[in-house]
Amino acid sequence: MTEPEGRDDEAVEAAYAQALKLLVRRDHSRRELARKLAERDHPRPAADAALDRLEAEGAQSDRRFAEEYARARFAKGFGPRRVEAELREHGVDGEGLRHAALERDEERRLAADQLAKRFGHTPPADVRERAKRTRYLQQRGFDPEVCAGLLRGGGNPEDEAGF
Repeated sequence: MTEPEGRDDEAVEAAYAQALKLLVRRDHSRRELARKLAERDHPRPAADAALDRLEAEGAQSDRRFAEEYARARFAKGFGPRRVEAELREHGVDGEGLRHAALERDEERRLAADQLAKRFGHTPPADVRERAKRTRYLQQRGFDPEVCAGLLRGGGNPEDEAGF
């Protein structure tokens, strides 16, 4: 009966080594690693044990993955709603999502930067142009209230671009 245990240990070690190789390249969520290990024919119990070990050692962290992923996506001009949806697709929820959030002022600044980058600093000429800019921001994942505030031009000019 010791032989099957030895095989299980070997399977766990193989899954651990494979997951570690993947983590060396970039951070992955636990769900991503589990999927990739399954694609490489590692048995589920062995993969789960390997992932538990990696998490206990601090080599894999959904929180760290969420923070790094969100930072990269925000740098590319995507809003918090889109980033949150993408993180959920990667299997991150709860604690990880809270660490990937933006303050409302940060979101406003990021949205204003995206508007200026895409449309310049000129205000929309008409309702149709305002709707086009609103759709652009919402497709990038910005809150509708932030979009409306920026395009309305009301409020504090430092917080809102006045487009």
